[in-house]
Amino acid sequence: MDDVGCAEEQATSEDSEGLLDGTVRAAVDGDGDAFGRLWTALSPSVAAYFRAHAVDDADDLTSEVFLAAFRALSRNTESFAQFKGLVFRIAHRRYVDWVRRSVRRRGSVPYDPAIDERCTASAEECAAELLGSQRALALLDVLTPDQRQVVTLRVFGDLSLQQTAEVLGRDVGTVKSLQHRGLARLRRRVEEEISGKPYPERPLLRWKARHV
Repeated sequence: MDDVGCAEEQATSEDSEGLLDGTVRAAVDGDGDAFGRLWTALSPSVAAYFRAHAVDDADDLTSEVFLAAFRALSRNTESFAQFKGLVFRIAHRRYVDWVRRSVRRRGSVPYDPAIDERCTASAEECAAELLGSQRALALLDVLTPDQRQVVTLRVFGDLSLQQTAEVLGRDVGTVKSLQHRGLARLRRRVEEEISGKPYPERPLLRWKARHV
């Protein structure tokens, strides 16, 4: 994707979100139809985010996220971008809670050490190339938890680097680094599948809160 194409796609996304700014303001005023439009606009992305993390009750958790988000709406929420950030902050907290419950039940989860490779293409190009197919969820299994969080928020949530950093409570530089390493690992997995070489099994390590 060239620079012009990326700029046009970003402008289209921003225009679409701008049209929903009024919907957010109407929801703040208690308009029930506005709540429905916001649900329609964002719930598929939230559910996809949960499914990308293998959450078994993704639909129920998505409903919980929106109930919490609608309760949290205030006069300070003036744009769709702000509302989307609020929704994914809540979604991330719900995911963290789900992981902790799962750890108590199962005791351990897969974890993959970070690698030092860098992806030279843009995030948009890598995401379109690697996550635009039915194999997306299987591919995501090769990522570390930190990388998976960043990539899913960026791709499924369509969040900016700044928004992703705010949701995860990290600085933008760390988010950018995790994104590059994660996308590089995804690309290498695709190349190994094409070449027919087996991908190494990941070790199981006990979940630590810092990995969430």
